[in-house]
Amino acid sequence: MMPTILMPLPGNGAITADLAREMNAAVRIPDIRHFPDGETYVRLDLDLHGRSVALVCTLDRPDAKLLPLLFAARTVHELGAASVGLVAPYLAYMRQDRRFHPGEAITAAQFASLLSPHFDWLVTVDPHLHRIRALSSIYEIPNRAVHAASAIGTWIAAQVSRPVLIGPDSESVQWVSDASRLTGAPVVTLRKTRLGDNDVSLEEADLSAWHDRTPVLVDDIISTGHTMLETIRLLDRAGMPKPVCVGIHGIFADGAFEALSQSGSRIITTNTIPHASNAIDVSPLLSAAVREMAS
Repeated sequence: MMPTILMPLPGNGAITADLAREMNAAVRIPDIRHFPDGETYVRLDLDLHGRSVALVCTLDRPDAKLLPLLFAARTVHELGAASVGLVAPYLAYMRQDRRFHPGEAITAAQFASLLSPHFDWLVTVDPHLHRIRALSSIYEIPNRAVHAASAIGTWIAAQVSRPVLIGPDSESVQWVSDASRLTGAPVVTLRKTRLGDNDVSLEEADLSAWHDRTPVLVDDIISTGHTMLETIRLLDRAGMPKPVCVGIHGIFADGAFEALSQSGSRIITTNTIPHASNAIDVSPLLSAAVREMAS
């Protein structure tokens, strides 16, 4: 069987190159640009007949990326590829998974219904599953969700002396627990109440037993950064050292990275979304899943 062709959409060249090294795969760059009126132009100048193709497109800030992605996938199919997969290190539209208020769109399911007909399989990293129990509940294609906890735990063990792992809310338990098993570090899970899109409250916690350790905050998504910032304030009030903040997906909306940096904390993310804070490589984990799905 011929090796899978990896095809990065604009902005995805770095992680595609990492995947190609892990998989010994060929990379082919599509010509994707915009006409003066804003419409998308796509050209794939290569023979794809009978080949397995994986489009690589992380889906932060997804609206502008969606049409080029769908046009490219459709064109790959039309040019005779045997299969077309999507490698989306960050998968968007997972939060709005039910109607919280009358008349709201359930965009998690709707986005899945837009993507599924165009691809034969999907690989992503730690999608934000909350009330959705599994990706297969909304995606109609075979899929794999890679978990970054092992890479995070390995990085913490190598880079942080005497860590204590802090989960800012109950949803973060899965990542801090897995990282704890790899590092042997103790875990503290905080209680969070979300008051709105840009406002959270954390219950005070007794951290006196961990004053001689470096706090490491671990969460899946850093978007506005409000959860991390409120956790940093709580640690300051408790007399703890400045923390290391680790996020799987660094979206950094509305100046979040600058605000976190000004707190004096060290900010670390995986490379699911390209950013200067990327220090943890998930391409070895992704490559194993891509090999499985593309075979």
